[in-house]
Amino acid sequence: MEVRKDLLYTKEHEWLKLEGDKGIVGITEYAVHTLGDITFVEFAPAGTRVAQFERLGTVESVKAASDIFSPVSGTIIEGNEGAVAAPETVNNSPYDMGWLVKISIENPGEKDKLMTPEKYEEYVKGL
Repeated sequence: MEVRKDLLYTKEHEWLKLEGDKGIVGITEYAVHTLGDITFVEFAPAGTRVAQFERLGTVESVKAASDIFSPVSGTIIEGNEGAVAAPETVNNSPYDMGWLVKISIENPGEKDKLMTPEKYEEYVKGL
């Protein structure tokens, strides 16, 4: 299972890539393998404000539906319509082409509540 060193992680298996005052959000490879073949992706539209750890969307698979939670508070500035049109993109490329939303980050200090790659690897080993 790949855990990228340039990302931060949540206990619900979302990842956050920081790019200045913006962040890109997706689900981890662990989540993808747990869910199985993803068949549906939905997220709140651009302009929606979300709070840290608040629901921002859903992914559904042949096994289950799972809520997606925002790793940080902010406003969604863009959604990955490619993932909506072709949900399998999230399975095939969870860290690159399968990202879900981009967020304008409100409080950069919230990143301190997220897990480092090392902490996330340890967390997943305990599941």
